[in-house]
Amino acid sequence: MSRGFPLLILLFPLFFFANNKVEPTYDIIRENYQDLLKNNERALPYVKLYIKKAKKEKDFEHLTQGYRDAVFFSKNEYTKLSYSDSMIYAALKSRDNDLISLAYLGKGIIYYFNFKKFEPALDEYIKAYEYSKNTKDDYLKYKVIYHMAVVKSYLGYYTEASIQFNQCMTFFESQTKKNLHYNEIFNNYRGYFNALHQLIVCERNLKNYAIADSLLDVGLMKIAGKDEFILEKSYFLKCKGISEYNHQNYKEAIKTLNYSLPEILKAKDFSWSSVIYTYLGKCYYQTDKDKSLAYFLKVDSIFNRHQFILPETRNNYELIIKYYREKKDRDNELKYTKRLLTVDSLLGKDFTFLSSKIHREYDTNSLLEKKKELEKDNCRTWLLALFFISLSAVFIVLYIFKYKKNKDIMIQYAALQKKLESRQQSKAVNPMLNNDDEKQSILSQEVTDDLMQKLQAFEERKDFTQQGLTLSQLASEFNTNTTYLSLLINAQKGVSFKNYLNGLRIDYITDLLHTDKKTLSLTMEALAEKCGIATRQNFSDLFFEFNGIRPKDFINKKKEEQKNIS
Repeated sequence: MSRGFPLLILLFPLFFFANNKVEPTYDIIRENYQDLLKNNERALPYVKLYIKKAKKEKDFEHLTQGYRDAVFFSKNEYTKLSYSDSMIYAALKSRDNDLISLAYLGKGIIYYFNFKKFEPALDEYIKAYEYSKNTKDDYLKYKVIYHMAVVKSYLGYYTEASIQFNQCMTFFESQTKKNLHYNEIFNNYRGYFNALHQLIVCERNLKNYAIADSLLDVGLMKIAGKDEFILEKSYFLKCKGISEYNHQNYKEAIKTLNYSLPEILKAKDFSWSSVIYTYLGKCYYQTDKDKSLAYFLKVDSIFNRHQFILPETRNNYELIIKYYREKKDRDNELKYTKRLLTVDSLLGKDFTFLSSKIHREYDTNSLLEKKKELEKDNCRTWLLALFFISLSAVFIVLYIFKYKKNKDIMIQYAALQKKLESRQQSKAVNPMLNNDDEKQSILSQEVTDDLMQKLQAFEERKDFTQQGLTLSQLASEFNTNTTYLSLLINAQKGVSFKNYLNGLRIDYITDLLHTDKKTLSLTMEALAEKCGIATRQNFSDLFFEFNGIRPKDFINKKKEEQKNIS
């Protein structure tokens, strides 16, 4: 079939409308394009027909909708911006505050998403908020609040933004449980997932890593199986990859970040793609610096093309400068030193709140001085001396590390023994009851007490040894929801559900190894199964993570100790 045939089918109604004396209704015109994807300009002939009809009839409500459609289906960002101005004009003419709010919100979204111009975006969002104050459309109200919070987050007001994202999450999630039209349910799910993603970003930037990981677990669990939210899932995977990097699981981080990238690139979201490239570069920097450079330069390419960068990716340039300095490539070192000064100037302008808090290897004055030194070529002797000092320091560190490694097992064993003895002596104290008034929770005291009692019984029955136990299963057993249980565990235990469960299992098996001689003769597979961990390797890794010593080394030391006693 000819490639032009589908297009002919799509445009055929236009010829029909042109030759038909009966003018089509707005709904009939929109039926021809409303199912097309965003930025599909095949819709524009119909959109223009829709706009023409609304202008002729001076129907400003439908004219506003027509310009909204023109914004949605136009590819070019400047065309979108032009149509958004027309949309605002038509909305103001309609005197409908909801339409006016939507129009200002739409223009703000274009500034934010297509241009990454945060200050004008926030100006438009504030106007949208003013017009939505008295609206009865709660979805519109929280959509405005969400987009204001997104810009606040980018500008560095993470605490204020996180409060608003929490409000949006609560509203959107409540709407997904109502008997609404499919499209409304879809939009509320998307609102919930996007607000949750942005909240995770805020908590990470506030260095509340345990809370961020806990929320991420909830997001990945709730989005599982919902294929229509593939972009939103990619944002969660991006956060998962960053979390893996922060835990120094570089191989897993690279795998997860690469999974997240295609859909984000497809959406032309260059802000988050630059963050992904930065963390991929940082992962490879640990093992293959030459390979890491390619990812760092991708971030630079995005900056050159869009004159945009997030503070989170600033360190990208420090690593490029360091790379070229180590390669003694003075031209590129100078080039990217200048580029870092440009980046800092931009961040200082667009991120006033953040710029004073960014940790820099070079502050502005030292960067300027370094640039002059490089340009005058006067620092070779200093660099050479620094190189030999650094080389000497490396040899010293390697020697100390080798010496320390030989004693690590003995030190960690002794420390673990001491911890176990202390735990045995304090068994009379109930570790479940936590009345620390400083721990804050969004849950009521009644809900908190009820869940804490159930957790205590759960621990006493050793139910945590059940393999494959999930947050969802435990929440169901406790007659609560996953969000409440996850937040309670995080607030009371200071860890995510995953780490809470792993901690119980490792403490349980460690106590058995310490007190029960028969347990020492079990295989790694049997020990893993006994405490509810699926694989031998995962058991060994978790034992080491919690106890600082491998289970094999601990068992050997324990047997050796018992042999000496006998």
